[in-house]
Amino acid sequence: MYNSMKLPNSKTISIPVVQELGAKDPDALPQRYIRGKQASITTVSNHSNSIPMIDMALLSINHECRQQVMEKLAFACQEWGFFQVVNHGIPVSLLEQMKEAVRGFFQLPLEEKLKYGIQEREGYGQAFVVSEEQKLDWSDMFYLITLPEDIRNMDFWPTRPVNFRGTVKEYGMETQKLAHKLLSLIAETLGLKGESFINPGGQWMQGTRMNYYPRCPRPDLVLGIGPHSDATDITILLQDDDEIGLHIRKDEEWVPVQPIPGALVINIGDMIEVMSNGKYKSIEHFAVPNSKRERISIAALGLPTKEVQIGPHPQLLDDTHPPLFTTFIRGDFDKNFFQNRLEG
Repeated sequence: MYNSMKLPNSKTISIPVVQELGAKDPDALPQRYIRGKQASITTVSNHSNSIPMIDMALLSINHECRQQVMEKLAFACQEWGFFQVVNHGIPVSLLEQMKEAVRGFFQLPLEEKLKYGIQEREGYGQAFVVSEEQKLDWSDMFYLITLPEDIRNMDFWPTRPVNFRGTVKEYGMETQKLAHKLLSLIAETLGLKGESFINPGGQWMQGTRMNYYPRCPRPDLVLGIGPHSDATDITILLQDDDEIGLHIRKDEEWVPVQPIPGALVINIGDMIEVMSNGKYKSIEHFAVPNSKRERISIAALGLPTKEVQIGPHPQLLDDTHPPLFTTFIRGDFDKNFFQNRLEG
């Protein structure tokens, strides 16, 4: 079974729905998914416990604890570009409801999911596919613009499972609050006002990318999502607690990120790297499937709206710290970002 997906300014390409491939023949691995030498990137560092963890409850204990958290946050942003957060304020019950709702959607019959087929990068399917020779990711994706409310396209919002819409809306609001809190703290670590990165001249928007990685007979030969950085301010990732899927680049090695129950993985996006004038890094990362069971992950992608100008913050510039990036319109960055992804 094939899902037809349409990209802006490109021809329509029909590609397999990976979930259906696995259901038809669990041991099949079509050639288009085999990465060959590219799969060698899954040779990784053993430092899986090294990714910093931020306990947000410590922020409110006393000044000394808060200062320690802020120093750890600055270190995480500068040296890793990734960290995990615990005691983040989002109820664990909502995290589980969100995973249940997303898993429920992917368990719907294919004909039901295809009602929400991808258009202009929103909907069910897989993006960045423009060539019949292009290597494919071992995953299916469902992407929704969740905030602000007035730009939601409810035609893409499934009515099944019955709790899907309500759960995604609630989760979107909660992750937006967390993103704003983290962006405020990140700005403070740079000596800036807390609101410096939250609303730089425009409205905040958030998308939610839901990834489904079917069981794979040879996970060493494929990638669930290939290496990339995020064209966001900040990304909040919710993943299954019991399987490693995410790997991040650190000192020319790939580090597996061990899931922590109840924690969320945070990564700095391209916009913050620019606005911090390169002090904080947007790091490449990829995801892998496994041979035993399916996996899901859910990324809340927060960024300014497309008309906002993005550039190094003026207070971070001086004679010894000249701008490393030119100022640009965020929407123009999107065009270049997607074109680069399409070209490989």
